[in-house]
Amino acid sequence: MVGLPEAASAFLLLYARIGAVMMLLPLFGEEAVPTRIRLLLGLGTTAGLWGLLSGRILPVAANAAALPGALIAELMVGLAIGVIVKIMFQAAAMAGSIISFQIGLSSALINDTAQGGQVPLLSKFVSMTATLICLIAGVHHLWIAAMVQSYALFPVGALPPAADFAQLAIGVTSRSMALALSLAAPMLVYGIVLNIALGMSVRLAPAIQIFFIAQPLTIMLGLTIFAIILGPLLIGFSDAMALWLQTTWA
Repeated sequence: MVGLPEAASAFLLLYARIGAVMMLLPLFGEEAVPTRIRLLLGLGTTAGLWGLLSGRILPVAANAAALPGALIAELMVGLAIGVIVKIMFQAAAMAGSIISFQIGLSSALINDTAQGGQVPLLSKFVSMTATLICLIAGVHHLWIAAMVQSYALFPVGALPPAADFAQLAIGVTSRSMALALSLAAPMLVYGIVLNIALGMSVRLAPAIQIFFIAQPLTIMLGLTIFAIILGPLLIGFSDAMALWLQTTWA
């Protein structure tokens, strides 16, 4: 029979890791969401996973002397997992920034607390729509599955392997940047072709202020192509995110 002090300590240990991850996840951990709501989401997720994970936590919680060290270790593991997932999710924002630059809207900035400053308008738009698509596609279930699987990969109370996490962060960063470039590839092609065409026009008719004339056309064509590729872009991002979660935390 588990006593109340052991159960409370075990719940605290479970909340340390789950809550730390929830505070950094896309949408759930954004600064636009009030802190109390984020804390309640973490508590609710912890309570929902208690029956599944309590067997792994209770043996560690029974040792009161090791509880402070185990609590710190769980916080560090949770923060590391949350940061890695957030890095991968930044591919959507990076793709939006690249698209903004290619269209000519890089100076149209909007404040984004999730990215810590002002970002191009399309970067914020792509990031928000990517979050909605992930929720619709059920990718957030894979975020929760990754939390559960992390207890098999990183035992409770053990310090996270810093070298392995560093290698994982480097690999995820490169994969996120590669995904952003692949998502924005049609707009990169559009920008290259358009700039070549404008350069040739300048050579053929140097007296015409071609760049001044072409700026509205560049934005109009760019937004048209962006509207066409937006659906496949978001679906591709959702599929890539799901595949990465399944392969990394399997």
